[in-house]
Amino acid sequence: MLLFFTINTVEIKAQPSAKVKNGSPMSIICQADISKKNDFQLRHNFTVFKNGKLVFMITSDKGEARYGIPMARSSDTGDYECTVEAGGKMKSSNSLHVWVTGMTKPILTAEKKEVLEGEVVKLRCELPEEEPPLTFFFRKINMNSTPKEKHVSELYRNFSTTEFNPVIEHLLQSRVSAYVYFFFFCISKLKRLDHDFLMYSLAEPFIKPTLIAKPSRNITEGDRMQIECSTVVAQIRGIEIILQKNKTILNSVHDEKHLKYSTVATVEDSGEYLCKVEQGRASKMTNSLLIDFTLFPKPVLTASAFRVDENKELTLSCSISGFRKANFSILRRNSNGDLQWLKNSRNLTMRVYVNNTGSYICKAEVKGIKKVSKSSLLLSSPLSCVRSQTALLSLPFPGNELVILYIIYIYYLFFLPILAPVSKPTLSVVSGLPEVVLGKPLWLICRSVMGTPPITFTFYKGGEVKKIVVNNTYATFLDENIRQNDIGGYKCDARNHHSSGMKTSNVLNITVIVILAAWQKGMIAAFFLIPIAGAIALTLWWFLFKKKTGNKLFFLISLVMNALQLKPCVCFRSEDL
Repeated sequence: MLLFFTINTVEIKAQPSAKVKNGSPMSIICQADISKKNDFQLRHNFTVFKNGKLVFMITSDKGEARYGIPMARSSDTGDYECTVEAGGKMKSSNSLHVWVTGMTKPILTAEKKEVLEGEVVKLRCELPEEEPPLTFFFRKINMNSTPKEKHVSELYRNFSTTEFNPVIEHLLQSRVSAYVYFFFFCISKLKRLDHDFLMYSLAEPFIKPTLIAKPSRNITEGDRMQIECSTVVAQIRGIEIILQKNKTILNSVHDEKHLKYSTVATVEDSGEYLCKVEQGRASKMTNSLLIDFTLFPKPVLTASAFRVDENKELTLSCSISGFRKANFSILRRNSNGDLQWLKNSRNLTMRVYVNNTGSYICKAEVKGIKKVSKSSLLLSSPLSCVRSQTALLSLPFPGNELVILYIIYIYYLFFLPILAPVSKPTLSVVSGLPEVVLGKPLWLICRSVMGTPPITFTFYKGGEVKKIVVNNTYATFLDENIRQNDIGGYKCDARNHHSSGMKTSNVLNITVIVILAAWQKGMIAAFFLIPIAGAIALTLWWFLFKKKTGNKLFFLISLVMNALQLKPCVCFRSEDL
């Protein structure tokens, strides 16, 4: 299998920075940016050079390598460069200068610390943590003479030795013996090597490639476009031309001077294109070419009305802004998710019923590119409308759809119901019997079993509006002001947005039951019992005194009892009057 890839760039950097103090930790990081046409694993060989000398090498399947220096020394100062080799291709980074400030303090030792005049002093100066080449400066200081200095260059060692012959020039004659102190110093520094320079003539193996697109302008989505990349080479063997878009390889040719890439323009093809030519370690690339073209938008599905009654006509229309020449089709999404073709047209007119409930979408095709409408029109049945108030919303639906429905609790929908008229409402007492005890509240319920919600219910008492409720299929009314002399019955009406209007219930007459208190019952009893007791007393008196008063007195007592609506159980003759 051919491995299509290219090494875009190789970068080198130092952490924490390119300037660090002596003794601080430091890392040299090499990163490779590689584009691949296929998904495959690629091994990278990383090589780090310092001043042209190999200092680090590693093989990895990752795009980064790290060369760590635990304690940076002055000898780590220099120009670093990284080279990445993979699959026969090689690319190097730019040079990075790293500077380690300060040096390790040199160590100076002497063979003897006390010598006689005429003896030779042997000195050794070393830098155990530094690397050659180094230059050492030895200096002898005598308080009574001019300082003397020697310098030694060490190309391969990190130490140096030298000899001094101390001479006492002004020895005091009056003393038997004397000590003269000499001070020796050692100074070291990195040695800079001089180089000769040679000039070479360099011939280009190929020229910078050119990249063009056809047509160069006014590209519309669906058009056929062609991208060409070409170069002029001295030797065709080993040439590779690579076309990339946003660092993704689109096409590649070997041992050819021209590359062509053709495709139908889609939204994914818009972006920056780049052409690269490689031969061995040499590579050149074009400036990026930005290709942008006109996209035709997704079609929009609209309805001829925001509300529609059952058995009425509804027209669905599909359109694309700015495009007239497009092939449209309108489809219906079934409950199982399948699409059912309805008509190849921009418009669809139908008479809607409850069984038309479903999701409708629109498709458009321009130059072979097909797109589905952003919206899906969902026609709802009356009974699917539950809860909440009337609302018209236009919000996005998952999957780039817009659902039109009359259910506000699905809060991201645009509502378009098929409106069914309300049925004649029924008004009844919640307790079941059309009666109420005087002084107790009356609870009524009004129902309409059919009709697209929301339904507005209005309660009346004797022709006066008592309460208005908006709900789905029923509403309740609590009358807490029941009076014995209330005239007129109760009724309710129901209406929704259907054009048929309002429906009214039958009149409900309520029986008011009066329940008397104990004192009221006592008063009534007294009212009836007192006359009865009086009549009984008169009757007894008559029997006792009959002979004295005669039948005329009985006649008077009978008249009194008749006036009180009490008929005595005795009879009298008319001649007794």
